Amino acid sequence: MSDLVTYDLDGPMARITIDDGKVNVMSFAMICAINDALDRAERDGAVVVLSGRDGVFSAGFDLGVLRAGGYQAAAMVRGGFELAERVLSFPRPVVIACTGHTVAMGVFLLLSGDYRVAASGSYRITANEVAIGLTMPHAALAVLRQRLTPAAFSRAVVLAESFTPDNAVAAGFVDQVVAPSDVRRVADEVAASMLGLDAAAHTATKLRARAHLLAELRSGVAADWAGFRNAS
Repeated sequence: MSDLVTYDLDGPMARITIDDGKVNVMSFAMICAINDALDRAERDGAVVVLSGRDGVFSAGFDLGVLRAGGYQAAAMVRGGFELAERVLSFPRPVVIACTGHTVAMGVFLLLSGDYRVAASGSYRITANEVAIGLTMPHAALAVLRQRLTPAAFSRAVVLAESFTPDNAVAAGFVDQVVAPSDVRRVADEVAASMLGLDAAAHTATKLRARAHLLAELRSGVAADWAGFRNAS
């Protein structure tokens, strides 16, 4: 697919792996590469397994671009949350293998998957916007609210609390934690278990169940875009 994303079609399952050789920042190029892979998976009618590199799922948006502000920052943020919307409404199941550190936009992408398998370990899962001097985007609030427990949502958003695999299931960040050596295999097994779902019923139900979330997310994307553009 690109130097950032690989695509492996195994029968009815598409494995999409993001790996920039570092911390998998959600740059505009990375977002475009993931979308290209999803385009291919959609054409193939495949169930998707999305994973990061060993030790890192994603460290979030490119902070250099984000702090520079202006059009490039606005476009990157908009692209990231439009990607989250796409994953939330993807016509086939999307399983995410959380392979390690997951920060900010990495968290929002993680929470957009239908099922999330995490590797055990001492890494952090955090929406750290408040800790680094950024007001949490409207779109991020929508994504966080739909999966986290109320208590975890408050701590994650207002206090920028770092979670770990030890408390990530209870908080709502992931559905299952397994040994790092097993995370991709288990994600594949979960995806395989979803192959028997009726595709049309899955898509229609997903869109019905998430209608309010998707509307809130789109509204948030528009509000964040306007905020970035007005500040530039």
